[in-house]
Amino acid sequence: MGASRRVSLPFADRAEAGTLLAEKLARLGLADPVILALPRGGVAVAAPIAQRLGAPLDVLVTRKIGHPRQPELAVGALAEGGEPVLDLEFLSRLGITPADVTPVVELERRELDRRVAAYRGERRLPRLARRDVVVVDDGLATGATARAALRAVRAAGSRRLVLAVPVGSPRTVAELRDEADEVVVIAAPPGFHAVGQRYVRFDQLTDADVLRLLRQRR
Repeated sequence: MGASRRVSLPFADRAEAGTLLAEKLARLGLADPVILALPRGGVAVAAPIAQRLGAPLDVLVTRKIGHPRQPELAVGALAEGGEPVLDLEFLSRLGITPADVTPVVELERRELDRRVAAYRGERRLPRLARRDVVVVDDGLATGATARAALRAVRAAGSRRLVLAVPVGSPRTVAELRDEADEVVVIAAPPGFHAVGQRYVRFDQLTDADVLRLLRQRR
């Protein structure tokens, strides 16, 4: 096996980050894996991974669950096929209960269903039971959506569960090692604040971009 490619931040774009991640994942000896990307940004990272591994690519749709009165303040997340994952300690500090966020969860579940229909139509998720599954995102900040995604895949009966991200908060990367069999990350730099700061180009992807990438792998 050749020497690992030297990596320096920031990444040029998500495609470069995905190509670098693919090199690391190729060494794991995954058996007939399926690649699940968290849309939208995770799909652009996952596309070169799926190509390198010769694996099917699909999305696993997630939604953040915001504070009832401060929607931008995430208190948990929801992934298709899974139950809401709430930060109970954070809720307690905020003085609210899980019941208080039930209306938000219901709203986000409707939006999640809408996005699933937009990205997948009538297609079902690939079979995950007794299979190696790689969950991909473009970075980890709080890790709320990644945690919800990993738990949904675990509940579906995956054989080997891998989380792959180019960059993330050191604390979040460490915490999520309890949720996956393996976490593959290129960099977890100290002083991490935002995912976008670790990319030169970090454009917002559209639904059309996601569908184009999915069609290319299909």
